[in-house]
Amino acid sequence: MPTRLPTLRKTPRAQAPRGEAELVVDAAHFRRIVVEGICAAKVSVDIATADFKAMLVPTGGSRRAESIVAVFRRLARAGVEIRLLHAGVPSSAALLELRRELPENLTIRRCPRLHAKTVVIDARQMYLGSANLTGAGLGAKADGRRNIEWGVWTQSAEMIEAVLDEFNALWCGAQCESCKRKDVCPVPLEEPG
Repeated sequence: MPTRLPTLRKTPRAQAPRGEAELVVDAAHFRRIVVEGICAAKVSVDIATADFKAMLVPTGGSRRAESIVAVFRRLARAGVEIRLLHAGVPSSAALLELRRELPENLTIRRCPRLHAKTVVIDARQMYLGSANLTGAGLGAKADGRRNIEWGVWTQSAEMIEAVLDEFNALWCGAQCESCKRKDVCPVPLEEPG
């Protein structure tokens, strides 16, 4: 006889933000988030990711590619404000490239408790899902080598505003005072230093 799961009591809360969304699966992450999202940003890119690694992004119709850090650099020079919030230390290749030249419009902060993943483009489009900002996470790796990832892409203003509220609170250190992980992050760090 199957075991019956306990009924969870729902606590009253404000209605969650709603809106239409497109499901993004596996390799589609790279096209939707990087090529059509990050590379096309005009005003801002806000990224929350647990892991950040160097990855190559194709340039135009050629077989050439540039690193995601070079993409950030190019966007920042064009006036796009980029905020990257991550949990750990970037990969050595990404960190080396960031240390070579960190544009004024690119700000990086760390929160070791961060596990959320989102990319918000121009406060008008947003990815929210499981993928980190890595080649394996965003589907830039070949079949069988990339992660299995699911997420949603939306233009729901209400949903984007709700996520940006959470992002901004974390970005500004709203949870730092009560954090129990100060031993590994005494203050929100800006990198590379």
